Amino acid sequence: MSVSDAPANRLLEKRRSGILLHPTSLPGPGPVGRLGTEARRFLDWMVSAGFSVWQILPVNPPQQGGSPYACISAFAGDTRLIDPDLLVDAGWLPSGSERWPLGQALSEARAALAADGGDDWRDYLQFCQDQADWLDDFALFVVIKRLEGHRPWWQWPDALRDRAGGRLEQIRAEMSEALDAVRFGQFVFFRQWRALREYANAQDVLLLGDMPIFVAHDSADVWAHPEDFDLDAEGQPNTVTGVPPDYFSETGQRWGNPQFRWDRMKEAGYSWWLRRIEWALAGVDALRIDHFRGFEAYWSIPASEPTAIAGRWEPGPGADFFEALLERFGELPLLAEDLGVITPEVTALRDRFGLPGMMILQFAFDGGDDNPYLPQNHVQCGVVYTGTHDNDTTVGWFEALEPERRAHVLAVLGDPAEPMPWPLVRAALASPAQVAIIPMQDALALDGRHRMNTPGTSDGNWAWRFDWSQVPDGRAEELRQMNEEAGRVPAGAGVR
Repeated sequence: MSVSDAPANRLLEKRRSGILLHPTSLPGPGPVGRLGTEARRFLDWMVSAGFSVWQILPVNPPQQGGSPYACISAFAGDTRLIDPDLLVDAGWLPSGSERWPLGQALSEARAALAADGGDDWRDYLQFCQDQADWLDDFALFVVIKRLEGHRPWWQWPDALRDRAGGRLEQIRAEMSEALDAVRFGQFVFFRQWRALREYANAQDVLLLGDMPIFVAHDSADVWAHPEDFDLDAEGQPNTVTGVPPDYFSETGQRWGNPQFRWDRMKEAGYSWWLRRIEWALAGVDALRIDHFRGFEAYWSIPASEPTAIAGRWEPGPGADFFEALLERFGELPLLAEDLGVITPEVTALRDRFGLPGMMILQFAFDGGDDNPYLPQNHVQCGVVYTGTHDNDTTVGWFEALEPERRAHVLAVLGDPAEPMPWPLVRAALASPAQVAIIPMQDALALDGRHRMNTPGTSDGNWAWRFDWSQVPDGRAEELRQMNEEAGRVPAGAGVR
C-alpha cells in the first residue's frame, strides 16, 4: 500500500487548527474541570477564535499522581470530570444537590433512576450489558482495591490476585451495591462525554483523543488479562518498557509498564486492542497514539534492571497490527506520536498507512537545515504544534534560551516584531501541515509557571487550570484573524 492508497483519515479532511487543553484544566469549582457548562463555554470560545479541533489527553482514571498516562484502566473514564449540575438539569437530582460530594450525588441519582424505572434507567442497564467485557472487571478491581487498602493487585491474597476459586463470586454477592455504584459512575461519565462530543460536532469541532500505547502494571487491564502481558506467576513483569540512552539521558528512561505479549495478541487477532480502539473512537473523532514507534520496535528492559541501559530492541507487531485495524474499522483516524529518535522503518510504517506525524516547532531550531520540524520542511500529512503538554509554554521556552539562541530563533522566523509566543503561533498556523494545534497556554501567552508537565519530575505536574480572567478581551478575534489569514477557517464561519 502506498501513501496515496492509504485509507481516509477524517482528521485530514480539510485544513484546520485546534487547541490543546485537557478537560481537567477547565475553569470552575472542584479539584478539576468538568464536562458541563465550562466545557461548552470553552468550545464556544474556541469556535469564535476560528479553531475546529479540541485535542485532549487521555481521560481514563489516573493513578495517584494524576498523570493521564498512568491510569487504572484503559477503558474507564475519569469520573472526577462529571458535572453534578448536569444531573440536576437531567432531573435526576433536586436543585441544590450539585453542591453535594460527587459520590453522594451519584448515589442519589442512581436511586432516583432506579425508582423511576424509565428510559434513563433502561439506558443504564443497556450500558452495563454492552460494556460488560471491561466494566465488570473494572468495578471488581476498584472495589477490591478499597477492600485491600489500595495495595497493588499483585499484593492481594492469591485467590484475588489470580482470580481463582470462588472469592470473586463471593465479592460479587457481598459487594453488589458498591460494584453497581462503580458501574453507574461510568455510565454517567460516558453519557456526559457523549453529550459534549455532540455539542462539539454540531459546531464542526473534532475531538482529538489520546491513547498511550502501554498500560499501567497496577491496572484492571493487566489484572484481568495477565496472559497478554509478560508477567511471571506472581504477577511481576519479566520485562518492562522504556527507551534507550540518548542525548537527553545517559541511562535512558525506564517507564516500568509490563511489556505486551505481542505473539499471543496476534494469535487472538489483536482482540483486546481492537476493542480498546473501538471504545476510544466511540468517544472521539480521531485518536493520537502515544509512542507510535513501539509498534515497529520497542525497547525491552529486564525488570531486574534499575535503568534502561541493559534493554534491547524487540520487533513490534508492525504492519500486521494496522492491517487488522484497517480490516475492522475501514479507516484509520489516527495521529502517530513519532517524536524522538525515529528510524526509517518507523517512518515507513507510518507512511504506509497514511498516518500523520507530529512536528514540534520548539524542536525546530537545533541542527541544520534538514531539521524536519523547521517550517520549510513541514509536510501536508502532518500535525504541527508550537509545543505539547510535555513542553514548556512557548513564552517560558523562549525566555529560557541563551541570548544567541533567541536571536537564531527570531532570525529563522524572519525577525518578527511581535513578542513570543505570537511568531511561533503564526508559524504553526502558516505551516503546510493540514492541522495546526496550539496549547491553550500559548493562546493566552502564558509563561512557564503555567506548564502542564515536566517529564522526569514527579511534583507540580498535571494540575494547571486556566481562568477566564486570563483571557484578554479581543483575544478570540485576534486568533480568528490569524486562522483566517492562514486559510484554516472560512471567513465568517462559526461567528456568533
